Amino acid sequence: MPTSEDRTAGRARCTQLLDHAGRTTVALRPAPGTPGARPWGSGVLIAPGWVLTCAHVLAASDGQRRDTGPDGVFGVTFDGRVVPARLVYDLSRPAPDAGPAAARADLALVRLLDPETEHPCAWLSDQPATLLEDAYIFRGHDESPVDPFIAVRFGARDARGLQFGSDVRVTPGASGGPLLDCDRGEVVGIVKGRHQQDHVGLAVPVTALRGLGPEHLVEGAAGAEGLGPDPYHALMSLHDRWHWAGQELGRAAGPTWFDAQHTIMAGRGRLWGVQERLQALHLLARLPAPRDPLVVEAAVGEVLERGERPGAWLLRTWRDGHGALYQGSDPYTELRAFVHYLRIVAQRTADEVRDAPGDEAAGVREQAARLAEFVQAKAVVLQPQDRRRIGPVRRRPRSVLVEFEPLFYDEGGSELFNWSVSEGYGQGQWLRVDVQESAGGVPFEQAREQVLRRLGGRLLRADGDAGPGARVRLEVAVPEGHWDTAVGQWEVAASTRRTARLRPVGPGRAVILRDQGRREQVDPAWLRRWQGLAAARELEALRIPPRPGADAGSGSAEAIWRLLETAGDGALPTLCHTVADGFGRDAVGVALDTGFPAGLWPAHGHGEERDCDAGCEEFHRGVRELLQGSGGVTRLPELVRQLRAKAAEAAEEGTHWARDLVLLYDDPEDPIPPLFTDRPQMSPR
Repeated sequence: MPTSEDRTAGRARCTQLLDHAGRTTVALRPAPGTPGARPWGSGVLIAPGWVLTCAHVLAASDGQRRDTGPDGVFGVTFDGRVVPARLVYDLSRPAPDAGPAAARADLALVRLLDPETEHPCAWLSDQPATLLEDAYIFRGHDESPVDPFIAVRFGARDARGLQFGSDVRVTPGASGGPLLDCDRGEVVGIVKGRHQQDHVGLAVPVTALRGLGPEHLVEGAAGAEGLGPDPYHALMSLHDRWHWAGQELGRAAGPTWFDAQHTIMAGRGRLWGVQERLQALHLLARLPAPRDPLVVEAAVGEVLERGERPGAWLLRTWRDGHGALYQGSDPYTELRAFVHYLRIVAQRTADEVRDAPGDEAAGVREQAARLAEFVQAKAVVLQPQDRRRIGPVRRRPRSVLVEFEPLFYDEGGSELFNWSVSEGYGQGQWLRVDVQESAGGVPFEQAREQVLRRLGGRLLRADGDAGPGARVRLEVAVPEGHWDTAVGQWEVAASTRRTARLRPVGPGRAVILRDQGRREQVDPAWLRRWQGLAAARELEALRIPPRPGADAGSGSAEAIWRLLETAGDGALPTLCHTVADGFGRDAVGVALDTGFPAGLWPAHGHGEERDCDAGCEEFHRGVRELLQGSGGVTRLPELVRQLRAKAAEAAEEGTHWARDLVLLYDDPEDPIPPLFTDRPQMSPR
């Protein structure tokens, strides 16, 4: 434990850091020019143009929004000036589709309205706060920053947030200000106030900011003021790139936050110090966001050599994974962990865009190469056995694809098939792992049964290769005439035991249907439709009209062509008819020919012998609700999985409209592999 002399020496080294923290602390107050206005509370500048504070600071005592100027404008005071600002993100609000138990955080993000406003930024910790000996609270002020005061006996985190000692008085106006850990040189929390019953100080850990999503955008704050579809990744990228830019040669600015951290950490014998962290986080900030948080958790779990999740802390970005590696290990073990983790990130990012065309993909490959060069430079001091172990990075599968290849008809007129199973790694990269290829083929049902006998073990192996807790997606490519295949209801072995129980795949993992006729040759209309769906702000169910003759020709073939060809970018075809034959089969064929990459229908839709009924209306209403607020086409597989899970839970009480829901999901940027050929397959390494 540090002695009082150690803490005194630490405070002396912290002088520069305390000055930086004071200059990044702001006061929130009514709009500029409001006479006699008192500050509401505090905040901290964390990225160019962005202030982090507590959400409750922007609410009056009755819980209503503070009185602000036109368009919600209020004032932010720092460096002796008041600048206009507006609330943009509120993490205390529940997401529109979240349940009552959904996690919320008393945090808000405020945007300075003048993009040319220059200001310093505080350093936000990338790791959870632990027991701290030397923590300070800062409060914004209208004239000049006030002196910080120490918060002793810093406690642990509980459901209310971070706690600090009961002997510390949280003065009025400190709510929303930063809680600084002087030992690490980081802001670890945002001050909430004082708990009335326990009389302890409370703060929101900055790791709670990882919950930030597009659903927290405040009404009226959209457009240029927002941070895009992944605001947390965008915000922290701005943060890390700003701090790196502060160290550029030729800059006229004075000492930086990093300079203060470097002074504090000097002499601690760390092989992975603040300079390595600064450069690593800057390089990570230049990479795209990971495609799934499970990818980050898997990388951390692999580095720490444990199968369970890295901990109870949500990991959203590569930066978060970096923060999860501080385990209190010896300096060499810590260095090895960071080198291993960054090696994985560089390799997997490069794999994602290995063969992708365009300038954007080329830029990602360049940034991944820069990260790999940095890792190689830091790896030179590793022991030979560690360099050998960390060198190869196994590529992790994203999906398992089952393909049914039609051959010809037997003497009885039945179509015969061969089948194969492949593991997918994205961008059209596949490794064929199982093939049934005979001269004569077998009927579809027999081919399906052959696949199901092996599929459970194959999915479990792919899950294991994908990383701790991963569930790879199941994709099934079928030819025309089998678009009614209820793949979500397929039952496979739940374990590798010889007598394993069978479980349906749909409720536990994303399951999608693909068109076997679409392969390497990407039709321009297909790609254009996909790009339109991906860019659409909201998806809209495009109900295919009734069968021909049911409504004055609205269901005629020509009318269906016109409907689909003129549909908007966010349109998604939906049918309640059977798609196995007749009108439904023709309608899906037209949708595919006009480029649609996705669609929804029940596996057991009604035939042309009857009209739509109440069940059809329930189906179409459910699809509309599914698509409203879905967040884009890429989220559909997981949203449908959640629906299938609800349908399975409701099975005992009755039927559910989504019990046999089929999702056609054909990504032209990840086309299925060529038919059975002698072409060499890609290696998983």
